[in-house]
Amino acid sequence: MRRRRSLVLSVVAGLVAAVGVTWAALPAYAAGPTATFVKTSDWGSGWEGKYTVTNGGTSTINGWSVAFDLPAGTTMGSYWDALLTSSGQRHTFINRSWNGSIAPGASVSFGFLATGSGSPTNCTLNGAACGGSTPTTPPTTPPTTPPPTTPPPTTNPPTSGLPKHFLTGYWHNFDNPAVELRLRDVPAEYDVIAVAFAEATGTPGAVTFGIDPGLSASVGGYTNADFTADVRTVKARGKKVILSVGGETGRVAVNDAASATNFSNSVHGLIQQYGFDGVDVDLENGLNPTYMAQALRSLRSRVGSGLIITMAPQTIDMQSPSVSYFKLALDIRDILTVVHTQFYNSGSMLGCDQSFAYSQGTVNFMTALACLQLEAGLRPDQVALGLPAGPGAAGGGIVAPSLVNQALDCLAKGTNCGSFRPPRTYPGIRGAMTWSINWDVSNGNNFARTVRPHLNTLP
Repeated sequence: MRRRRSLVLSVVAGLVAAVGVTWAALPAYAAGPTATFVKTSDWGSGWEGKYTVTNGGTSTINGWSVAFDLPAGTTMGSYWDALLTSSGQRHTFINRSWNGSIAPGASVSFGFLATGSGSPTNCTLNGAACGGSTPTTPPTTPPTTPPPTTPPPTTNPPTSGLPKHFLTGYWHNFDNPAVELRLRDVPAEYDVIAVAFAEATGTPGAVTFGIDPGLSASVGGYTNADFTADVRTVKARGKKVILSVGGETGRVAVNDAASATNFSNSVHGLIQQYGFDGVDVDLENGLNPTYMAQALRSLRSRVGSGLIITMAPQTIDMQSPSVSYFKLALDIRDILTVVHTQFYNSGSMLGCDQSFAYSQGTVNFMTALACLQLEAGLRPDQVALGLPAGPGAAGGGIVAPSLVNQALDCLAKGTNCGSFRPPRTYPGIRGAMTWSINWDVSNGNNFARTVRPHLNTLP
């Protein structure tokens, strides 16, 4: 999220190193080339796999092809760092132009996503046996951070009184060139109001919130007591008010058990003080999925099943299930309400087909990147499209609200798609988010007035 008018550009120079549990397959002690497989992440209904091709011989390999079978019921999803052809359950990956040459002792790797519980079998490398071990299950030695002992439930979490499809908007607790508003003056089209932002204190993990003096001056005086009364007012209208933590300049860090406890304690205190319905995680300067998950589970155990938990990652943070934000979303999907990824200030990004870098500000960008999350394990009701509310709200990726509606139609109904078409429809797609309510009001409330009525037309 942008707190001021500064330009935030995320450059895709490569994905973040894998985070979390990795079960490695040990290479065979054999001369010549080998291809070894590892599941780098597993979330029950699907997983992320990685093959490493190693040249154990004495001469350079110029070009490689790795082929394997997936069992019935396990399907191939997106992939990277290789080219794919498939015939039934047989999948063949060949090198890209830039990673086909492997010197003696060197290695290259490629990865992919799959849906289902199976693992590759009958692997060949350039027509010969792959030669490396290919475990179909993790080793029995427990990893440092064990996965949950039971899978998340397949049923949806409590809806907390939210509509099937809803619109979220961020409300500024600061003064900038957008129109400033008291909370009670937020337009009626918004179902969820994310208050931006709670900020770090001197205690690791702890956050605080209070009405910004600049905002108070802009609206002719506004106190914490006024804000608390406004929270009650908008909730009486059937709206939800959540506290967003972080933002572009936020420095909240939850990196150990103590800071996780501090986060849970402080957010719980603010919920009690102001009447918030939940919390939004919008940390743009690093996130530890293990301890943030611990903090959010602790908070939910104290507040109850009605707690709304949302996340607002940048686009690059949702490019792979191994990346911290994506991993957090999958790890807490049994209690997660929705992820509304910021589909802006991104440049070009890969979608779920992993074959093309889609340009921001297009229907293809929104649908292909939402598809990536949907095919990697998030339920449709946990995915929403986050877009700017018009001029001034972002440095790039601004789209006409009508294009947001087209993307929602494509995902929910398979209509109004661009050149990219998802592999299936997702009627439960949750809705949309915009940065921000204030910028939307500055632009005539066009985003909310266009997108919110359209949500009622979705299945």
